[in-house]
Amino acid sequence: MLVYAVVYGPAAGQVQSTGAHGYFPAVVKTGFGLTAVFLLLALAAVGLARVLAGRRVQAAPAPSFVRLVAMLFCLQLTFFVVQESIEMAAGAPGTSAAALLLWGSLGQLPVAVLAALALRWIAVRVAPAISSLLRPMSGAVRLTTYVVAVRALPLTVEAATSLETLSLTFTRRGPPF
Repeated sequence: MLVYAVVYGPAAGQVQSTGAHGYFPAVVKTGFGLTAVFLLLALAAVGLARVLAGRRVQAAPAPSFVRLVAMLFCLQLTFFVVQESIEMAAGAPGTSAAALLLWGSLGQLPVAVLAALALRWIAVRVAPAISSLLRPMSGAVRLTTYVVAVRALPLTVEAATSLETLSLTFTRRGPPF
């Protein structure tokens, strides 16, 4: 969305909802809705953990901000380039690889920074809150580790008997004719 707003200006909404980009408004609405639900559930989990504990829940150590930004930026840029390539194959106007990388970087880097901030907050606050909420149930759920030993089976050295030998050893019983 950000790339199209920069490239097309006020006409970005119209460009994104026609032709090969017709799916985009529905995907954006769904993505924003799912993100909002996830954030509301995260806030509810942190709030409930604080209420039940009677105090602030101890925060976990934060993951590296630079690593999160780098990982998210690479993933988002990859998805952007693949998405634009599929759209070009479907009939959208083509652009060069350098232009895709430039516009993708411009649009994906700010989003990756915001997403990394959100993921850091979630990792620091939400994970300990959920573990404190699940702590009373830890006795009810028992995780058992099973250890399996792998053994080599010996190869047989006996030759298999023929079917003629096997057929002679069986008694032939059956209904009389």
